[in-house]
Amino acid sequence: MTSRRRAARPQETRQQTIAEYVAEHGSATASELAELTGVSVMTVHRDVDDLAGRGLLRKFRGGVSAQPSTVFESDVEYRLGARLEQKQAIARCATGLVEPGTSLLLDDSTTALQLARLLEQFTPLTVVTNYRRAIDELCGVTDLRLIALGGEYSRTHDSFNGLSCTEAIARVHVDVAFVSTSAMSTAMTFHQEQEIVQVKRAMLASASKRVLLMDSGKLARTALHRLAPLSGYDDLVVDDGAPPELLAELREAVRVHVAGTDPS
Repeated sequence: MTSRRRAARPQETRQQTIAEYVAEHGSATASELAELTGVSVMTVHRDVDDLAGRGLLRKFRGGVSAQPSTVFESDVEYRLGARLEQKQAIARCATGLVEPGTSLLLDDSTTALQLARLLEQFTPLTVVTNYRRAIDELCGVTDLRLIALGGEYSRTHDSFNGLSCTEAIARVHVDVAFVSTSAMSTAMTFHQEQEIVQVKRAMLASASKRVLLMDSGKLARTALHRLAPLSGYDDLVVDDGAPPELLAELREAVRVHVAGTDPS
């Protein structure tokens, strides 16, 4: 029995769908992905070639499989489209922790990027960041002082990192740092890359107040490197997809703000 073919999706959305499906299921055939996305098998092959070229997926005869999560979850192009509605809700909620006249530090997370897009209404502000896309968003905002952190440029993260970056962070002190990471338990936050851990730790150490921005897909998970204990943050902002029993445990370690995904 054949199932109804879904409506075709734009290329960027389609590739995001393919990447997430393969990551969830481990592997998939071209015909399976064509049915999923509503396009021809030939179009799927072109999409898969593009994703494989970016290092997100691996092709094999007859199908495609997921790269290790360390590669997949770090790629900025994947992160920009993943759980976008939840990240936007978290950013709207996090603006309640922003006051005009203060200084902020934003990491290179795509959730912090959503926050950057909302900051114009809270000026005057000073914003410090190592994320190129956030710099692009903020450089034209009136009455906002922007400090760009230098370092070694990472195409994977579209940000500046390394020793020069951590040293630059150590030379500033901000009122609030907004950071995100790839995984957290009820006691600890984690990231899969040691270099990124070092930058985020420096950011936390350079702020009077530390705010963790985490979509519910990252909860109750671990990654290779420990970043900081949950008790080391002052506030945690999550979307409303987090289970109530988990939220109750998290509230024992940190102030929790739950963001509704309905913008109204």
